[in-house]
Amino acid sequence: MRPLLAALLLSAGMAGAATAQTAPAADAQPPLRCAADGTFAPHAFPRLDGGIQGFQVDLFQEVAKRMGRSITIDSASFSGLIPALNAGRYDFLCAPTTVTPERAANLLFTEGYLWTELQFGIRRGTPPIRSEEDLRGKAISVNKGTPYEQWVTRNAERLNLTLLAFDTQPDAVQAVLQGRAYANLSGNTVIKYSASRAPQYVADFVLPGTRFHWATPFRKDSGALRNQVEEVIECMKRDGTIARLSERWFGAAPKEDDAERVVFPGYGPPGLPGYDPTPHEPHCG
Repeated sequence: MRPLLAALLLSAGMAGAATAQTAPAADAQPPLRCAADGTFAPHAFPRLDGGIQGFQVDLFQEVAKRMGRSITIDSASFSGLIPALNAGRYDFLCAPTTVTPERAANLLFTEGYLWTELQFGIRRGTPPIRSEEDLRGKAISVNKGTPYEQWVTRNAERLNLTLLAFDTQPDAVQAVLQGRAYANLSGNTVIKYSASRAPQYVADFVLPGTRFHWATPFRKDSGALRNQVEEVIECMKRDGTIARLSERWFGAAPKEDDAERVVFPGYGPPGLPGYDPTPHEPHCG
């Protein structure tokens, strides 16, 4: 097994340890506190020498640096991240979080910095999935507490699906490779990355009409901090930083209409609860 794949599949010890930090800020403000699922490669996953690495780590270390703050990024199971945020353990989440209407009604989000689509991964040699009907009667593995789990749950009766929910994405991939699940449902960047690292795992069918913002969630009482972080993200879009990080971690340069480059009006994802249409001009130093 390749060393990187071995790191990708590590899950037992990933819950809870502080894993990344910038240099201390000169004004001695307390560190920003956030968390990510540390088994969700290439967004956040174990380094061979300890801690985590990935797109999310690079992105939010740069956000904190531009804010003049240090940051602590914890690694934990995704299913516990939103409850921990609401309990006040974190200032926001560094995990790529799909903005759904239900989540937007209970949290504040920045605008999206990536698009995500729901995609299936299958074991090599399995006939390609051409429509939802090909899933009928099958077991589908997912990462627990995600929109992927919600999709399987919503469609379980209609398609006679069996849900296999795991605490980590690598465990959900392994269920496919071991034949316990017919397919794994996750975000397109994660499915493609897993396929690039595991030869027997293939990126397959993308569910039509499932493009969402991947954005940063805050508690409802954190509007000022949400707006501050969003303006930094907008500056990083304008100067190409997010596009460069995307190309580094996902292997292709974003197109001009991709979320890595598009600065959306107002604060938050347009058209969803919590969106603030107030015009603003970010101060990009």
